[in-house]
Amino acid sequence: MATDQNKFQAIISHCKEYGFIFPSSEIYDGLSAVYDYGQYGAELKKNVRDYWWRSMTQMHENIVGIDAAIFMHPTVWKASGHVDNFSDPMIDNKDSKKRYRVDHLIEGFAETLDAEAGKALIAEMEGLISKDDFAGLKKLIEDNKIKCSVSGTVNWTDVRQFNLMFSTEFGAVASDNEDDNKVYLRPETAQGIFVNFLNVQKTGRMKIPFGIAQVGKAFRNEIVARQFVFRMREFEQMEMQFFIRPGTEDEWYAYWKEERLKWHKSLGIDNSKLQFHDHPKLAFYAKAAVDIEYDFPIGFKEVEGIHSRTNHDLSQHQKFSGKKLQYFDPEINQNYVPYVIETSIGLDRCCFMVLSEAYEEQEVGTPEKPDTRTVLKFPAKLAPIKLAVFPLTKKDGLPEIAKSLIADCKKNFYCYYEEKDSIGKRYRRQDAIGTPFCVTVDHQTIEDGTVTIRHRDSMEQERIPLTAVKEMVMKAMMD
Repeated sequence: MATDQNKFQAIISHCKEYGFIFPSSEIYDGLSAVYDYGQYGAELKKNVRDYWWRSMTQMHENIVGIDAAIFMHPTVWKASGHVDNFSDPMIDNKDSKKRYRVDHLIEGFAETLDAEAGKALIAEMEGLISKDDFAGLKKLIEDNKIKCSVSGTVNWTDVRQFNLMFSTEFGAVASDNEDDNKVYLRPETAQGIFVNFLNVQKTGRMKIPFGIAQVGKAFRNEIVARQFVFRMREFEQMEMQFFIRPGTEDEWYAYWKEERLKWHKSLGIDNSKLQFHDHPKLAFYAKAAVDIEYDFPIGFKEVEGIHSRTNHDLSQHQKFSGKKLQYFDPEINQNYVPYVIETSIGLDRCCFMVLSEAYEEQEVGTPEKPDTRTVLKFPAKLAPIKLAVFPLTKKDGLPEIAKSLIADCKKNFYCYYEEKDSIGKRYRRQDAIGTPFCVTVDHQTIEDGTVTIRHRDSMEQERIPLTAVKEMVMKAMMD
C-alpha cells in the first residue's frame, strides 16, 4: 500500500496555515471529523462545484439540475432500504471500548505492510465482506493480530452491523411514540432526485434518456471518520441520475464510465494516478458498479462511483408511495419504470484530490544559496485567486495603476492586491495559495504601459501590455 504520510500531514498543515480548511469549532478543541472551509478553501470548493455543474447541465442538453431539501418524509428512507440496510460492519475493543469500522481497521493495518502483503490482505477482506462473513472478518483481524490503537490489545467483540443515519425529531410537538416525529438527515442526495422524477420529467418535458443532477450536503454517522476531509460526518455530494430505457443500461454504463474519467483528467489529474476499481460486492438490485480511484498520499481511494442501478429505486418509491412513477415512451408506445445509471462524486474528496495533485515542495535555490518554495499548481479555472497585482512601491502613482487593473479584472475573476513586503515574499505567498499569475506594476509601466507578469509554475517573468493582462488570465481559465 503506497502511502506518503509526510505529504499527507504537510497538506493538512498547509490547508490550515493558508486558509483552505480548518478543524471545525477549533477554539473549543474541535469536533471529530468535521471541518470548515476557509476563505481560499471555500473558493476552491465553489470552483470545483461550478465546474462539475456546468459540465453536467450546461454541456448536456438532456440533463437538468435540482436542489432538493435535506429533510424528506421518513418513508423515503424505508423505501430506499436505508432504514434496514444502511449499515457497516463494526467491531469493538473490549478493553478500550473503542469502536472501529472493520474495513477501516484492516485497511489501516494493511498500510503498515509491504505492497504485496497489503494488497493480499485487502483482497481477502473484500472477499469476506462480499459474503457478509462476519465471523471470517473477526478471524482475519485476530489472525493478523491487529491491535486497537488505544489499548494495544486484540481483545475484540464479534463483528456486527451499525446503521449510519443521523436521526432527529421533526416539529415542536412531543409524542408518546418517538417514531411519529422521527426524520433523518439524508445520507445521500440521490433519493431527492428519485422522488422528483415525474415532477422534473413533466414540467421540463424531458424525453428519455435524460438526467437530473444535484449538489448538496449529506450526513453519515461514521464511527471512525478519518483521513482529513476524505471521510467526514457532514459532506457534500455531486450526483447525477440518468434515466434510460430498459435494455440500454450496458451501453450507457460504459458511456458514463468513460465520460467521468475524462472529467477527472480535465482537472489536471495525472492519468497514472487514476484507476477504475470494480465493486467486489454488488447490491442485490445493481447490475454493475465501479469506482474511480485517485492515488492520494494515503493510497488509492474512491473519489467517484458509477452505478447501474436498474429500476430498483423508482420501483421502491412507486411501491411505498402508491403513486405510479412510469414513463410513456412514444418511440416504442410503451409505459415502463426507467432504469438508472448513477454518477456520484464526493465534492470534499474531489477538493482533496485537487489539493493533493497540486501540492509541491520545490528546491528553487542554488548550491550557494539553497531555497525551497511550496506551491499549489491548480489549473487556473480552479485556483481561488486568478491574479495578484503588486505595485513595486507605495508611491509615484503605482498603487493607483495596480488598483485600476484590479477594478477592470474583478468583474471577470477573483483578484488580490498587496503592497507589503518584498516582491519575492509576495510571490511566495501567492504560490502557497495557488495563484497562477502575479503582475508587478513598476516605473516602466508609467513610461510604456507594460507590466511584469510572473507565471506560477515556471516562475518565468515577461513584460506584456497592461491592457493584455485580463485576456491572458481569461484564456488560461478556459484551458
